[in-house]
Amino acid sequence: MSITREQPNRIASPTPSASHTIPTTSHPSRVFSVQSLTSRVITKLTTRHGWFGDYDYAWLCLPTLPFTVGKSTKPRRRAPPFYPLDSDLPLLLAMTCGLQHALAMLAGLITPPIIFASALNLDAELSAYMISASLIGCGILSLVQMSRIKLFGEYYLGTGLLSVVGTSFATLSTANAIFNAMYADGTCPSTTAPDGTITRGACPDAYGKVLGTAMVCSFLEIFMSFVPPRILQRIFPPMVTGTVILMIGASLIGSSGIPNWGGGSNDCSGRPTSGIFELCPTIFAPRPLPWGSPEFIGLGFLSFVSIILTELFGSPFLKNISIIVGLAVGCIVAGAAGYIDGSSIKSAPAITFLWVKTFKIGVYGPAILPMFAVYISLAMEAIGDITASAEVSRVPVDGVEFDSRIQGGVLSDGIGGFFSALFTVTPLSIFAQNNGVIAITRCANRTAGRFCCCFLILFGILGKISGVFLAIPNPVLGGVTTFLFASVATSGIRVLAYNRFTRRDRFILAAALSFGVGNLLKPDVFMHLFDGVGPGEVSAGTRGLLDSITIILSTPFLIAGIVAVVLNLILPQEDIVQEADDDAEGVEVIDIEAHHGEKK
Repeated sequence: MSITREQPNRIASPTPSASHTIPTTSHPSRVFSVQSLTSRVITKLTTRHGWFGDYDYAWLCLPTLPFTVGKSTKPRRRAPPFYPLDSDLPLLLAMTCGLQHALAMLAGLITPPIIFASALNLDAELSAYMISASLIGCGILSLVQMSRIKLFGEYYLGTGLLSVVGTSFATLSTANAIFNAMYADGTCPSTTAPDGTITRGACPDAYGKVLGTAMVCSFLEIFMSFVPPRILQRIFPPMVTGTVILMIGASLIGSSGIPNWGGGSNDCSGRPTSGIFELCPTIFAPRPLPWGSPEFIGLGFLSFVSIILTELFGSPFLKNISIIVGLAVGCIVAGAAGYIDGSSIKSAPAITFLWVKTFKIGVYGPAILPMFAVYISLAMEAIGDITASAEVSRVPVDGVEFDSRIQGGVLSDGIGGFFSALFTVTPLSIFAQNNGVIAITRCANRTAGRFCCCFLILFGILGKISGVFLAIPNPVLGGVTTFLFASVATSGIRVLAYNRFTRRDRFILAAALSFGVGNLLKPDVFMHLFDGVGPGEVSAGTRGLLDSITIILSTPFLIAGIVAVVLNLILPQEDIVQEADDDAEGVEVIDIEAHHGEKK
């Protein structure tokens, strides 16, 4: 079946028919508004148009045959109409699109708490709670982000777009470096086996310190939201934001995606010869195997291929949730082969909510500077994602209104970082994958977004669902998250493509990637800079500063982003419009027309 690439004009809100016209009354406007609202609700719930509207659900659900686009002799099916932000949306479409948005972001919401719990060796009960808290917290704070609450003057809270938030992958990358520092300095317990293998103990307090540090540092992004967007865009142009996003995705592939694909990103990835991590994920698993075994690689590859096949043959609905399809197919095969441990499902409560489990909140000094950098990256991500959301929602991407959307979105991100810590969830950022759902379904309506939030909160409250997510075998999770993290890296490359790539641009990118990629390929290169400084030679504050520098240097996207920002600010701009084909010889063509009024 062929698909159309036409973009019909937006539909207008339907005009009530004569049978539904509200008669004029002498009652106060408040009473009239209540009567009008009541009439609209009754009409919505009792009429076919209120439930189904004019949307082509067959287009949404029927599969696409590959290699036939533009070749079919049958009449092309016209894509459904476009539903703008606040148009009247049929109930079934609102619920369907809301479910798609929830499922599209689900893998991105459950991955960070699973990785956090694995890095800190937390038990299944606490790990399941962290997944539930992530779902509930993101659902609640997404409602705030989608709002557009006027505060004072020209300042707002929220974007007013279908913008959903989830746990930031930037936080995930930085937290791993912070956890490593905590285990290294004795904040978290660890034991060393006779053969030299180091086994980390459970350390929930480390997660609490990350939450507390994130809560304190969130005020930086709140402050940044009141800086004019044009200044932020000047400091953080696409060269900087693209580099940061690229390095976030690449580092997560190496630290989590591929290791899990091989069997686990925990201590078993080192293939020790003794101890509980001699096999993956541990020797107590239903079918433990050495890290990198072909069985593990095959399970991850099956999930990966399922995503590709869904994109090739799936309907628009399935394409939006291809990540979930990959997880489902991998889990079905893994369950049939006996790789799934159901203990996490049994131990998970039927119903749960926030604060059923808590963490001791604290501030870890060496993590303050890295967390400041995380919030700067969150602001950069927010600006790019809000711009993309505005484009697919067909609202202006410049002017006063657009600037206020950026300001409100960055402010909501900062306030969300504070409250997410209270919700026992690490800092959040606006998710970009939902823009793809809007583009495919042609529904940018905020009602669908509110249904998405309701589904996320429901998924979080149903505790057994978190237990199911926790039971996903590492290879299945790795095959899916490798694709997910690669999509993040691809987004960074797309942002970098906005640059003209003059000599100055290439120089900045090369310098940033020198540190970022080098750190990525050799993660411990900066870990020993201050080994010569003994514990008693400096004060506790100085030691914390040195540890902060180590964390920043050891986090690829942080050091690459800092280098890119500094060079972008200090290197002078060039009057170059293009470069000659023999660029290898350094020959450049100067914009003569701009300076002398002549043709180039």
